[in-house]
Amino acid sequence: MKLTRRTILATAAAGMLLAPLAATAQDLPRNIRMVIGSNSTGGDTYQNAAILADALSAQLGVNIKVDAVGPSEGLKALARDSRGTTIMLFHDQAFLQNLYGVQGSSDIFTEFAVGPTIAINPANAYLVPKNSPYQTMEDILAAAAAGTKVRVAIQPGGVSEIGFTAMKNAARLRAPGSEANLVAVNTGSQSDKNQALFDGLADVINGSIQANEQFTQLDASDQKSMRFIWLTSSPEALQQAPEAGIGATTREMLLDYTSPKTSVPFDASKDFVFDKEFFLIYNKDMAPAQMDAIDAALTALYDAGDIQKRQLEAFFTPDLRLRADAAAHLEKKNGEYAGIIATLKGN
Repeated sequence: MKLTRRTILATAAAGMLLAPLAATAQDLPRNIRMVIGSNSTGGDTYQNAAILADALSAQLGVNIKVDAVGPSEGLKALARDSRGTTIMLFHDQAFLQNLYGVQGSSDIFTEFAVGPTIAINPANAYLVPKNSPYQTMEDILAAAAAGTKVRVAIQPGGVSEIGFTAMKNAARLRAPGSEANLVAVNTGSQSDKNQALFDGLADVINGSIQANEQFTQLDASDQKSMRFIWLTSSPEALQQAPEAGIGATTREMLLDYTSPKTSVPFDASKDFVFDKEFFLIYNKDMAPAQMDAIDAALTALYDAGDIQKRQLEAFFTPDLRLRADAAAHLEKKNGEYAGIIATLKGN
């Protein structure tokens, strides 16, 4: 094949673009453990991690294994390993649990290095059994105002609890004192919350569309059947998700459970909304060249577009922010939610 000057220049330019990634990729270990802040292999954290690990493994030529160890064990493993052989994927619970004062929680912004964001789950949800008397969030708030105890299964100190805190705040706005009738059932990961509902130990649970939509397709006579009652996500984030939705539930159907159609008031003028973001966390002494290699790999992956397709198929909204931008964004979010939590708690 005859090489034209244009072909030669294009080949050289491509080589210049690939060279920095190839060089920095050599700084990474051949085997990397990606711990996640969940014990469940059926929830949205594991799904996000699996998509990311597969894509990064292929892009970097390394082996990345996802390990569902939970928040505490994940951060402990990360703290012990400065060589870059352990990285962590988690979501906002990583900083929310510290804001809630969960015993043993870390300030990730001082004790670790915050890495890039990769996706938003616009599907953070609350569900009830299909045969529940509560058809809407209005029914739940009315029940609390009437003196009925409503049990809500959450994982303390995270996105579960911030939605629960928002429920209590809305109950207090509606009928001061009724917030005491919304009772937390503290559990672990998604499978634990599901089991609490199956066993009749909770009236409402936190979940996600990805993990729980399958249960919404079951007949009401099935002990495992559920239905959505509220999504905390902003309608803007959900609008970016595929129109077909997930399973048998379309995006349009899901929008019925977000503000403004489903209202959980934050104050007299606006509803509470919360978008759940996933991001990487590193040991603070991990070599910057290793972090840069992952940034470069993610840039190439998102430029190519295949990872976004996989995320959208799983109903995640692609959300790439490289390390420096992500750290600044999440620190700002941390500060904002410190104030929001204080307001929701009535402090």
